[in-house]
Formats: sequence, structure tokens, C-alpha cells
Amino acid sequence: MAEMQTMEKGARVLGYCTDEVVCDLREPIFKRPFDLFLSAFGLSLSLPLWILIAAGIWLEDGGPILFRQDRIGRYGRLFKALKFRSMFNNPARVEVQASRNDPRITRIGRLLRRTALDELPQIWNIFVGDMSFVGPRSQPEKEIVRVGGERKELHIRQVPGFALRQLVRPGLTGVAQIFARREIP
Repeated sequence: MAEMQTMEKGARVLGYCTDEVVCDLREPIFKRPFDLFLSAFGLSLSLPLWILIAAGIWLEDGGPILFRQDRIGRYGRLFKALKFRSMFNNPARVEVQASRNDPRITRIGRLLRRTALDELPQIWNIFVGDMSFVGPRSQPEKEIVRVGGERKELHIRQVPGFALRQLVRPGLTGVAQIFARREIP
């Protein structure tokens, strides 16, 4: 309880809360226990899949199995979001969104993306409390996006309304993911 109050005060100090009603919103009492139970169950049940996917990624190019990316979590705290690596290993780490027929995507990566199995390691993020099953999608601090054929650097904290999204734990899925069109292979 004291940790929650400290985090809420921190949110106010950081400027994420300007409305007392919004700042005093609390996570539903059963949400975290539900996430913990379901993620523990999911991790144990999906272990054979993890082994098969890891073997496929390693056999294809011998690179790292997991992709780790700094993402913005609740109250602006950064955490490492985990995914199975679906692109060729890129030491330069330029954060550019993937596009249709992107040559950086591996053969196993195409299958993982098509089936959304590249997201499976985020169950660990849910288990440790960085994420929830349902909530707004976690975002990197900045990424390169294409706008009208031109590449631009997008700083997510500058997007209007983003501060309100940080009041809740980011999710593996949310309303936007359920209803939005998916154009990335």
C-alpha cells in the first residue's frame, strides 16, 4: 500500500497526474493476482513451445534468442520488454518499424509474427509485474517511423495524452490491438 502511495505521489510530481480523480484510480484488486496466476500457468504450459522456438531461432542464424527493448511502463518507469527475436541480429540497434516484406525478418520470424508467438516471452514480463494481460500497449521511448515516405524520429512522451496511458500497467493486449488493422507481417 505504501508503495502504491509513493508511486501515485511520484506520478503527480512527474506531471503525469493533474486531475485528483484520475490520480486516485487504483488497479482493480483482483487484476494483479489474476495476472500472476494466469502468467505462471501460461509459462509452465508453454515451456515446450519456448524450447522449440528457441531451437528454431538459434538454428536459423545462431544469434540471440530473445530481443530485449526498453519500454515505458506504469508511471513512466522503464522495463525490458522481451520478445522472441524475429529479425536478423542487428548490432547497430536502429529502432525502425518493420514493414511488409522487410528483408530483416527471418524465415522463423515470419512464422512467429504471423502467429503472434514472438510475443510469448512477454508472459514473463507479466509474471514479474512489468505488464498486465490487458492494458495499453507498452511503447519504446523513441522509434523511427515512416511518414509519407520520409523517416522521422518519434518521441512517444511528446504524444498528446500519452501521460494518461502511464497511469496503468501496460498490457500484452488492449482494445487498440483487438480492433486495429494489423499491417506488419
